[in-house]
Amino acid sequence: MARVEGEVLPGGAASGHPARLLLLGLLPLVLLAGLVWLFLAKGTDLVGTSGAPPDALLKLQIERVTFASHQILATVRNVGPVEATVAQVMVNEALWQFSVSPEPTIPRLATATVAIPYPWVKGDPVEVKVVTSNGLTFTRNIEVATETPRPGAAAFGLFALLGTYVGVIPVFLGLLWFPFLRRVQERWFDFFLSLTAGLLVFLGVDALAEAFEVAGRLGGPFKGVALIVLGLAGSFLALVAIGRQLRGRDREGARARLALAYFVAVGIGLHNLGEGLAIGAAYALGEVALGAFLVLGFTIHNTTEGLAIVAPVTRDTARLGHLALLGLVAGGPTIVGTWIGAFTYSEPWALLFLSVGAGAIFQVVYEIARFRAADGSVLAGLARPRNLLGLLAGFLIMYATGFLVAR
Repeated sequence: MARVEGEVLPGGAASGHPARLLLLGLLPLVLLAGLVWLFLAKGTDLVGTSGAPPDALLKLQIERVTFASHQILATVRNVGPVEATVAQVMVNEALWQFSVSPEPTIPRLATATVAIPYPWVKGDPVEVKVVTSNGLTFTRNIEVATETPRPGAAAFGLFALLGTYVGVIPVFLGLLWFPFLRRVQERWFDFFLSLTAGLLVFLGVDALAEAFEVAGRLGGPFKGVALIVLGLAGSFLALVAIGRQLRGRDREGARARLALAYFVAVGIGLHNLGEGLAIGAAYALGEVALGAFLVLGFTIHNTTEGLAIVAPVTRDTARLGHLALLGLVAGGPTIVGTWIGAFTYSEPWALLFLSVGAGAIFQVVYEIARFRAADGSVLAGLARPRNLLGLLAGFLIMYATGFLVAR
């Protein structure tokens, strides 16, 4: 047993004086701070200089382009290692007057707004090119120019209606399958749970694909893949912990099945938040048209989400209040997503939302598999022929209806 000044604890640990323990804990941080200062102050003398001039490492990212009356506004972020200065702006290959707020020189990771007085034409493509002081160019193409909605009662109402069309109404339509599912034979219960898992796996993979697409557009400092891992693992583990608290000791009864239904609704809701964000941003920027066919496509595609929500509780008499709340939890975030996407879109936040939604969905799939595994094995339940058929049917349904909402 080790002994140091202070009380001897079991296993050789000693409490020591509080001030001494604090100093021991701070010592590595103090040394690290000194090392950081040394490299910042004397880094060139210690490691020499890079062969490339600092200006060659400049990198700007045009995150968002919006259109107002006779004006284009571009949000530019400096994602390079050093500050960058906006020297020129070109629109459709022509030099144009511009102003930069707060200032033309943008510090690392900061953003600036470039205002360009330009007589853009609705429906025409627009190319915005930013030129730095050392001649590097960074481009953003907008396929269809259209006036960006401004925050206000009318705009909020429009995007709330859009979110209701593509998220809320389809989910509630899917909940109407509840009476049908209650009347199917018992042996088909596992089939519909597996169908639910197939639907959710497709949604999760789709969310991850969109997340990696956004990560490809992010600058290096944001570490897009790391954000995906953070959101994916964080939401998965958080829901695992919450699930254990909600289920308690009832792992097979009505309470467990209702908790599973809420998990499905939460997972779908987080996915729909990211989906609404993407739709709102695309519609606000003129990258998608709100036509009758698109609304119809989303209605058909997302109606299957309601089926996934009610499948776990088909053995029970679910109250109308629970069904309504399940629908709101799953569909309501679509409205919030369209608001965020239309008015305050940020690609790092979009990436995080998409990965959180994917993690939540995969956790729900795990819960479904574990819930139906007779011998405690996650894979054993899905390996049965009827369950495997349901899983594949879920994939095919989402794949087929996905053609209706291709953007």
